[in-house]
Amino acid sequence: MNNSTRQPFSQSHRLLPLPPHNSSTLTVITLTLQELLSQPELQDKLINEAKTRGFVTAMAAAPNVLAPQEWLPFLWGGEDVAPFSDGEQLETYIEHIIAMWNEYRPALLENRWQWPSECTLDEEEIVNEATRDFCEGLLQGWQLARDDWETLMPEDSEDSALLGGVLLSVSMLYDPETSIATLAEQGIEGLEQFEEIFNSIPMMLCGLTMRGVTLADAE
Repeated sequence: MNNSTRQPFSQSHRLLPLPPHNSSTLTVITLTLQELLSQPELQDKLINEAKTRGFVTAMAAAPNVLAPQEWLPFLWGGEDVAPFSDGEQLETYIEHIIAMWNEYRPALLENRWQWPSECTLDEEEIVNEATRDFCEGLLQGWQLARDDWETLMPEDSEDSALLGGVLLSVSMLYDPETSIATLAEQGIEGLEQFEEIFNSIPMMLCGLTMRGVTLADAE
């Protein structure tokens, strides 16, 4: 990964700037992210809102701030060309994403980040689809910042155990059926552990983010 696009810790508390826009976009900006994603011409060309929130959370939690142009294309499958029909759509979409990052980054660093409201537990499915999608997006985003995390939290370190615990917990919520089967093989039964994991994720993500930024600052 090119270090030139990373901001040092001294800038890690700054918010990402919004792209410039003109008055002609004001009518478009009233669209919510979900309304924008639901536009017929964008169907199946962008990851859904829950996955987007998970991915952006991973970017906001990264120890080194990654420039948006480095990760935005992953929201539409990594293609070089964005799938928007016009510049106003693209501008509106980017504004939503940057605003989301600007909300999540301070919340993670100040230990006040919470699950998106659409992510919940589910009596029949353990967690609902939005939670699974969020976790999938977060795990995808982690891959993008993986080198930074593993450099700061090398294998066999206490910090590596912290990182591994967070990733394991998120993975269990992403695929609870497989996790239940694995736990059953170890003689562990019951679903209450998933509720505990779900409720612990905000604290775990905030703690990991704060630790990562502290380690990045010490380099």
